[in-house]
Amino acid sequence: MITVGRVVAALEAAYPPELAESWDAVGLVCGDPADEVRRALVCVDPTESTVDEAVELGADLVVAHHPLLLRGVHGVPANTPKGSLVHRLIRSGIALYCAHTNADSASPGVSDALAAAIGLTVSAPLSPKEQPHLGLGRIGELPEPEPLAVFAQRVADALPETAWGVRAAGDPQRLIRTVAVCGGAGDSLLAQATAAGVDAYVTADLRHHVSGEHLDSAPHAPALVDVSHWASEWPWCDQAAGVVRAAFGGNVETHTSTRRTDPWTLRAARTGRTAR
Repeated sequence: MITVGRVVAALEAAYPPELAESWDAVGLVCGDPADEVRRALVCVDPTESTVDEAVELGADLVVAHHPLLLRGVHGVPANTPKGSLVHRLIRSGIALYCAHTNADSASPGVSDALAAAIGLTVSAPLSPKEQPHLGLGRIGELPEPEPLAVFAQRVADALPETAWGVRAAGDPQRLIRTVAVCGGAGDSLLAQATAAGVDAYVTADLRHHVSGEHLDSAPHAPALVDVSHWASEWPWCDQAAGVVRAAFGGNVETHTSTRRTDPWTLRAARTGRTAR
Protein backbone atom coordinates (compact mmCIF):
# COMPACT_ATOMS: atom_id res chain seq x y z
CA MET A 1 0.00 0.00 0.00
CA ILE A 2 1.26 3.49 -0.88
CA THR A 3 0.75 5.70 2.13
CA VAL A 4 0.86 9.44 2.81
CA GLY A 5 4.13 8.83 4.66
CA ARG A 6 5.70 7.11 1.66
CA VAL A 7 4.69 9.90 -0.73
CA VAL A 8 5.99 12.52 1.72
CA ALA A 9 9.31 10.63 1.93
CA ALA A 10 9.62 10.69 -1.88
CA LEU A 11 8.86 14.42 -1.99
CA GLU A 12 11.32 15.17 0.81
CA ALA A 13 14.03 13.21 -1.00
CA ALA A 14 13.50 15.58 -3.95
CA TYR A 15 12.93 18.70 -1.82
CA PRO A 16 14.89 18.18 1.44
CA PRO A 17 13.27 20.05 4.36
CA GLU A 18 16.68 21.20 5.56
CA LEU A 19 16.89 23.43 2.48
CA ALA A 20 13.93 25.49 3.74
CA GLU A 21 14.56 28.98 5.07
CA SER A 22 14.45 29.32 8.87
CA TRP A 23 11.22 31.33 8.77
CA ASP A 24 9.38 28.83 6.56
CA ALA A 25 6.76 26.20 7.43
CA VAL A 26 7.10 23.08 5.29
CA GLY A 27 5.98 19.49 5.69
CA LEU A 28 2.77 17.62 6.45
CA VAL A 29 0.07 20.05 7.61
CA CYS A 30 -2.73 17.56 8.18
CA GLY A 31 -3.42 13.92 7.44
CA ASP A 32 -2.34 10.53 8.79
CA PRO A 33 1.00 9.26 7.41
CA ALA A 34 -0.46 5.74 7.56
CA ASP A 35 -3.42 6.54 5.28
CA GLU A 36 -3.46 5.20 1.73
CA VAL A 37 -2.85 7.50 -1.25
CA ARG A 38 -4.43 6.53 -4.55
CA ARG A 39 -4.81 9.99 -6.06
CA ALA A 40 -2.87 13.23 -5.50
CA LEU A 41 -3.29 16.84 -6.62
CA VAL A 42 -0.37 19.27 -6.95
CA CYS A 43 -1.03 23.02 -6.76
CA VAL A 44 0.67 26.31 -5.96
CA ASP A 45 -1.81 27.55 -3.35
CA PRO A 46 -3.85 25.57 -0.81
CA THR A 47 -7.04 27.61 -1.17
CA GLU A 48 -10.77 26.98 -1.15
CA SER A 49 -10.65 26.56 -4.94
CA THR A 50 -7.89 23.94 -4.94
CA VAL A 51 -9.49 22.08 -2.02
CA ASP A 52 -12.72 22.04 -4.07
CA GLU A 53 -10.71 20.59 -6.95
CA ALA A 54 -9.18 17.93 -4.68
CA VAL A 55 -12.60 16.91 -3.39
CA GLU A 56 -14.00 16.74 -6.93
CA LEU A 57 -11.06 14.56 -8.02
CA GLY A 58 -11.38 12.28 -5.03
CA ALA A 59 -7.79 13.06 -4.06
CA ASP A 60 -6.26 11.61 -0.92
CA LEU A 61 -3.38 14.09 -0.84
CA VAL A 62 -2.80 17.71 -1.86
CA VAL A 63 0.81 18.75 -2.49
CA ALA A 64 1.08 22.55 -2.38
CA HIS A 65 3.97 24.94 -2.85
CA HIS A 66 2.79 27.71 -0.55
CA PRO A 67 2.25 26.89 3.13
CA LEU A 68 -1.28 27.08 4.51
CA LEU A 69 -0.09 28.06 8.00
CA LEU A 70 3.08 30.08 7.45
CA ARG A 71 2.77 32.20 10.61
CA GLY A 72 2.24 30.76 14.07
CA VAL A 73 -1.36 30.05 15.03
CA HIS A 74 -3.01 29.18 18.34
CA GLY A 75 -5.96 27.39 16.83
CA VAL A 76 -7.73 26.42 13.61
CA PRO A 77 -11.42 26.96 14.37
CA ALA A 78 -13.71 26.10 11.46
CA ASN A 79 -15.17 29.63 11.38
CA THR A 80 -11.85 31.12 10.17
CA PRO A 81 -10.72 30.96 6.53
CA LYS A 82 -7.67 28.75 7.08
CA GLY A 83 -9.26 26.76 9.87
CA SER A 84 -12.21 25.95 7.65
CA LEU A 85 -9.81 24.52 5.03
CA VAL A 86 -8.07 22.35 7.64
CA HIS A 87 -11.43 21.02 8.86
CA ARG A 88 -12.65 20.39 5.33
CA LEU A 89 -9.48 18.55 4.37
CA ILE A 90 -9.69 16.33 7.46
CA ARG A 91 -13.40 15.63 7.02
CA SER A 92 -12.77 14.72 3.38
CA GLY A 93 -9.88 12.41 4.27
CA ILE A 94 -7.38 14.54 2.35
CA ALA A 95 -3.84 15.10 3.60
CA LEU A 96 -1.97 18.34 2.87
CA TYR A 97 1.79 18.53 2.35
CA CYS A 98 3.66 21.77 1.59
CA ALA A 99 7.09 22.16 -0.04
CA HIS A 100 8.00 25.86 -0.16
CA THR A 101 11.51 27.31 0.07
CA ASN A 102 12.96 23.79 0.19
CA ALA A 103 11.49 23.35 -3.32
CA ASP A 104 12.93 26.75 -4.28
CA SER A 105 16.49 25.73 -3.40
CA ALA A 106 16.40 22.08 -4.48
CA SER A 107 17.86 20.88 -7.77
CA PRO A 108 15.75 20.57 -9.77
CA GLY A 109 13.39 22.98 -8.10
CA VAL A 110 10.91 25.78 -8.72
CA SER A 111 13.27 27.98 -10.75
CA ASP A 112 14.42 25.03 -12.87
CA ALA A 113 10.79 24.46 -13.85
CA LEU A 114 10.38 28.14 -14.72
CA ALA A 115 13.61 28.13 -16.75
CA ALA A 116 12.54 25.00 -18.64
CA ALA A 117 9.16 26.53 -19.46
CA ILE A 118 10.88 29.58 -20.96
CA GLY A 119 13.32 27.43 -22.94
CA LEU A 120 16.54 28.11 -21.05
CA THR A 121 19.47 25.75 -20.61
CA VAL A 122 20.37 26.10 -16.93
CA SER A 123 24.03 26.43 -15.92
CA ALA A 124 24.00 27.39 -12.21
CA PRO A 125 21.97 28.72 -9.27
CA LEU A 126 21.63 32.48 -9.06
CA SER A 127 22.23 32.49 -5.29
CA PRO A 128 24.06 29.25 -4.42
CA LYS A 129 23.93 27.48 -1.06
CA GLU A 130 26.82 25.46 0.40
CA GLN A 131 26.52 22.86 -2.36
CA PRO A 132 27.17 24.59 -5.72
CA HIS A 133 24.16 23.07 -7.50
CA LEU A 134 21.66 24.14 -4.81
CA GLY A 135 20.23 27.57 -4.07
CA LEU A 136 17.68 30.17 -5.09
CA GLY A 137 17.08 31.19 -8.69
CA ARG A 138 18.80 29.88 -11.80
CA ILE A 139 21.05 31.27 -14.54
CA GLY A 140 20.46 29.97 -18.05
CA GLU A 141 20.87 30.69 -21.73
CA LEU A 142 18.58 30.91 -24.73
CA PRO A 143 19.40 28.95 -27.90
CA GLU A 144 19.82 32.25 -29.80
CA PRO A 145 19.79 35.94 -28.82
CA GLU A 146 16.48 37.75 -29.29
CA PRO A 147 15.21 41.30 -28.59
CA LEU A 148 13.70 42.00 -25.19
CA ALA A 149 10.30 42.57 -26.81
CA VAL A 150 10.44 39.09 -28.36
CA PHE A 151 11.76 37.55 -25.15
CA ALA A 152 8.96 39.09 -23.07
CA GLN A 153 6.45 37.56 -25.48
CA ARG A 154 8.26 34.22 -25.13
CA VAL A 155 7.73 34.40 -21.37
CA ALA A 156 4.07 35.33 -21.78
CA ASP A 157 3.51 32.40 -24.15
CA ALA A 158 5.26 29.97 -21.80
CA LEU A 159 3.26 30.72 -18.65
CA PRO A 160 -0.46 30.49 -17.86
CA GLU A 161 -2.35 33.68 -18.65
CA THR A 162 -3.19 36.02 -15.78
CA ALA A 163 -4.73 39.45 -15.38
CA TRP A 164 -1.32 40.62 -14.13
CA GLY A 165 0.22 39.71 -17.46
CA VAL A 166 3.92 40.10 -18.28
CA ARG A 167 5.76 43.43 -18.03
CA ALA A 168 9.27 44.28 -19.15
CA ALA A 169 11.64 47.11 -18.22
CA GLY A 170 14.50 48.02 -20.52
CA ASP A 171 15.22 48.79 -24.17
CA PRO A 172 12.75 46.68 -26.22
CA GLN A 173 15.49 46.10 -28.83
CA ARG A 174 18.16 44.98 -26.35
CA LEU A 175 19.40 41.50 -27.29
CA ILE A 176 18.76 38.86 -24.65
CA ARG A 177 20.81 35.66 -24.49
CA THR A 178 21.74 34.98 -20.85
CA VAL A 179 18.86 35.05 -18.36
CA ALA A 180 18.43 34.74 -14.61
CA VAL A 181 15.11 33.52 -13.25
CA CYS A 182 13.59 33.23 -9.80
CA GLY A 183 10.15 31.75 -9.24
CA GLY A 184 8.11 33.84 -6.82
CA ALA A 185 9.08 37.23 -5.41
CA GLY A 186 12.71 37.71 -6.44
CA ASP A 187 13.60 41.36 -5.93
CA SER A 188 16.00 40.33 -3.14
CA LEU A 189 18.22 38.76 -5.83
CA LEU A 190 18.47 41.78 -8.13
CA ALA A 191 22.07 42.46 -7.04
CA GLN A 192 23.01 38.84 -7.76
CA ALA A 193 21.44 39.06 -11.22
CA THR A 194 23.48 42.19 -11.94
CA ALA A 195 26.67 40.59 -10.61
CA ALA A 196 26.05 37.53 -12.81
CA GLY A 197 26.16 39.77 -15.88
CA VAL A 198 22.98 38.35 -17.42
CA ASP A 199 21.00 40.19 -20.05
CA ALA A 200 17.60 39.81 -18.36
CA TYR A 201 16.05 38.75 -15.07
CA VAL A 202 12.63 37.07 -14.89
CA THR A 203 10.80 37.04 -11.57
CA ALA A 204 7.58 38.16 -9.86
CA ASP A 205 6.26 40.97 -7.69
CA LEU A 206 8.79 43.61 -8.72
CA ARG A 207 8.16 47.01 -7.12
CA HIS A 208 8.42 50.48 -8.67
CA HIS A 209 11.29 52.01 -6.68
CA VAL A 210 13.31 48.81 -6.44
CA SER A 211 13.04 48.25 -10.19
CA GLY A 212 13.91 51.83 -11.07
CA GLU A 213 16.93 51.85 -8.77
CA HIS A 214 18.07 48.53 -10.24
CA LEU A 215 17.96 49.84 -13.82
CA ASP A 216 19.96 52.90 -12.73
CA SER A 217 22.48 50.90 -10.69
CA ALA A 218 24.82 49.90 -13.51
CA PRO A 219 25.26 50.72 -17.22
CA HIS A 220 24.38 47.19 -18.25
CA ALA A 221 22.02 46.15 -15.47
CA PRO A 222 19.80 43.26 -16.61
CA ALA A 223 16.49 44.10 -18.24
CA LEU A 224 13.56 43.05 -16.06
CA VAL A 225 10.63 40.81 -16.92
CA ASP A 226 7.96 40.83 -14.22
CA VAL A 227 5.32 38.09 -14.11
CA SER A 228 2.54 36.97 -11.79
CA HIS A 229 3.80 35.26 -8.62
CA TRP A 230 1.41 32.33 -9.16
CA ALA A 231 2.28 31.95 -12.84
CA SER A 232 6.03 31.93 -12.12
CA GLU A 233 5.62 28.97 -9.75
CA TRP A 234 2.92 27.02 -11.59
CA PRO A 235 5.41 25.09 -13.81
CA TRP A 236 6.73 23.47 -10.61
CA CYS A 237 3.43 21.61 -10.21
CA ASP A 238 4.25 19.33 -13.14
CA GLN A 239 7.76 18.83 -11.77
CA ALA A 240 6.46 17.77 -8.33
CA ALA A 241 3.82 15.55 -9.93
CA GLY A 242 6.66 13.92 -11.86
CA VAL A 243 8.47 13.17 -8.59
CA VAL A 244 5.44 11.23 -7.36
CA ARG A 245 4.97 9.42 -10.68
CA ALA A 246 8.65 8.44 -10.80
CA ALA A 247 8.53 7.08 -7.26
CA PHE A 248 5.31 5.09 -7.59
CA GLY A 249 4.66 4.66 -11.30
CA GLY A 250 0.98 4.47 -12.12
CA ASN A 251 0.06 3.40 -8.60
CA VAL A 252 -0.67 6.98 -7.56
CA GLU A 253 -2.85 8.92 -10.00
CA THR A 254 -1.28 12.37 -9.98
CA HIS A 255 -2.90 15.58 -11.25
CA THR A 256 -1.66 19.15 -11.73
CA SER A 257 -4.19 21.74 -10.62
CA THR A 258 -5.99 23.64 -13.37
CA ARG A 259 -7.34 26.30 -11.01
CA ARG A 260 -5.90 29.80 -11.39
CA THR A 261 -5.29 30.97 -7.83
CA ASP A 262 -3.58 34.23 -8.76
CA PRO A 263 -5.45 36.85 -6.68
CA TRP A 264 -5.66 39.39 -9.51
CA THR A 265 -8.80 38.87 -11.58
CA LEU A 266 -9.14 42.00 -13.73
CA ARG A 267 -6.96 44.36 -15.75
CA ALA A 268 -8.52 47.60 -16.97
CA ALA A 269 -7.12 49.72 -19.81
CA ARG A 270 -7.60 53.44 -20.31
CA THR A 271 -10.53 54.17 -22.63
CA GLY A 272 -9.00 57.33 -24.09
CA ARG A 273 -11.41 59.73 -22.44
CA THR A 274 -9.84 62.83 -20.90
CA ALA A 275 -10.51 63.50 -17.23
CA ARG A 276 -12.27 66.77 -16.50
